[in-house]
Amino acid sequence: MSSIQDLVHEWISLDKNEDTRNEIQQLWDAGNLDELERRMRPRIEFGTAGLRGRMEAGWSRMNDLIILQTTQGLCAYTLAQIPDAASRGVVIGHDHRHNSERWAQLAASVFLKQGVKTYLMRGFVHTPIIPFSVRQLKAACGIMITASHNPKQDNGYKVYWENAVQIIEPHDKGIAESIKHNLEPTFWTAQDVLTSSLCIDKTPEMIDAYFTTLSLLNTSRPTNEASPVKFVNTSMHGVSDAFLERAFKEFGFSPYIPVLAQQHPDPEFPTVRFPNPEERALDLAIQTANAQDITYVIAQDPDSDRFAAAERSTDGSWVTFTGDQLGSLFAAYVLDIYISSNRTTDKLAMVASTVSSKMIEAMAKVEGFRYQECLTGFKYIGNTALDLVKEGFEVPFGYEEAIGYMLGSDIRDKDGVAAAVCFAQLAARLHTQGKTVMSYLQELYARCSFQTSNSYFICDDPSKIDDIFGRLRKYNSETVPSYPSTIAGLNVTRVVDLTTGYDSGNPPTYKPQLPISLGHMIQFRAEREGGLKVVLTIRTSGTEPKIKYYLEAQGDNRQAVMELLPLVVNHLGNTWMEAEKNNLGRP
Repeated sequence: MSSIQDLVHEWISLDKNEDTRNEIQQLWDAGNLDELERRMRPRIEFGTAGLRGRMEAGWSRMNDLIILQTTQGLCAYTLAQIPDAASRGVVIGHDHRHNSERWAQLAASVFLKQGVKTYLMRGFVHTPIIPFSVRQLKAACGIMITASHNPKQDNGYKVYWENAVQIIEPHDKGIAESIKHNLEPTFWTAQDVLTSSLCIDKTPEMIDAYFTTLSLLNTSRPTNEASPVKFVNTSMHGVSDAFLERAFKEFGFSPYIPVLAQQHPDPEFPTVRFPNPEERALDLAIQTANAQDITYVIAQDPDSDRFAAAERSTDGSWVTFTGDQLGSLFAAYVLDIYISSNRTTDKLAMVASTVSSKMIEAMAKVEGFRYQECLTGFKYIGNTALDLVKEGFEVPFGYEEAIGYMLGSDIRDKDGVAAAVCFAQLAARLHTQGKTVMSYLQELYARCSFQTSNSYFICDDPSKIDDIFGRLRKYNSETVPSYPSTIAGLNVTRVVDLTTGYDSGNPPTYKPQLPISLGHMIQFRAEREGGLKVVLTIRTSGTEPKIKYYLEAQGDNRQAVMELLPLVVNHLGNTWMEAEKNNLGRP
């Protein structure tokens, strides 16, 4: 392992950005070794969707040097893997965060200097436009500079391959290896990017094409135009407002009411510390809806690939839909449209991550369509959808519980704008039937006696997280896989550990059908007499200091199902994870 002195020396010798070079030099001169350790290792690597981290100097951070090295590695790998990559080109876009435009242009410079055609988006774009454009332009790869819903101090670098889906193995490892062989930056300026003959602006054309494709989801324009249902929308200080405003107009809806304080792009995110619609960030939107007497709030995260919604109850209280609830609603919505078009369901397929609700699985058994699970992350969901298409299926929907929804067949990634207009269409249609979205959801759950409960424990110590999962794997024995056998009075009937590659329900090999997960992930199925069943999945987060859990229960007695959920959560926290002993936080 390199010493901290060697890492500092290497940084100072390579970094030509005066500000970030001085950051490291000053820390070294001050003898601040603790901060240098945090900044210098481990080196930031491709994770859930490329790179994401704090904007600071250092090998473990996001900065000019990391952007240049990463892009040099990506460019070299792409040229080596795809024979006509230079002529097919690369698509590059960025959001509104600090450094996003600069890093998009630096990345473009790398490709341009290697003679690669570069479609550089002008102005802020939402993330879905990048995979869409990769597919439309038949580009070799795509890059989006964004940190999605992370705090303002962060930024990121998301990579799409030639199939217009986020990178998976072996490309992520191949790119990481290529970066190691391309660490010496050959330039530090993006000054000539926009004047290069190889730098092509297709932004207006791609945006128009995106909306033409989005219009295929417009299945009930007369209902939309006549609907009295109104919406409040928040774009979380991100880029979605301009895109959603046009989408609402083209779908025939009356304009939504924007949350003015959060309507326009602002890299400082002044009204939300953590701009994530999952993290109780809808307060201003709900206040606006109350003031306007509006029933529905919709939201996109800052780069507009994720979607959230809330509904006001008749008593004035608000319920924010969970990711699984929205996934169930969208699945039923898509299924209804598919059936109403007089197509048989034998060639219909839907995809969801393994930690997502099994509600769609239950629908599939009744309606006769294909349900396919995959690992968490849209890099897996998108690629699974493409594999199903190769088998002859139509795949108009896929989702993960972290409020990511793929609607339609032209973008194999999550899209907050598409989700927003489809939710609005569902609400408008239900209104004509005297229903709300929540009442419809309760109908769906009642049919299957389903209920879900998803949340997380907070743990800032990675070693403690390892200990917690290690204890679960050796719960009753130190020598063989021995997981807990009961939870809240239910008997555990199956354990699938996607970290170690163990599936108790798949003898004689006991190997899981899904690929191994890079983080900790264990799924338990349990049941007891009377037909009560639960599926509980616990996993680490790729970007946050959390142990997430995903719980759902099913049974003939709905009341018993409702009462069971908190008992399982308490047993999980107090007994399995020893929350008090391990000082685990809760939201």
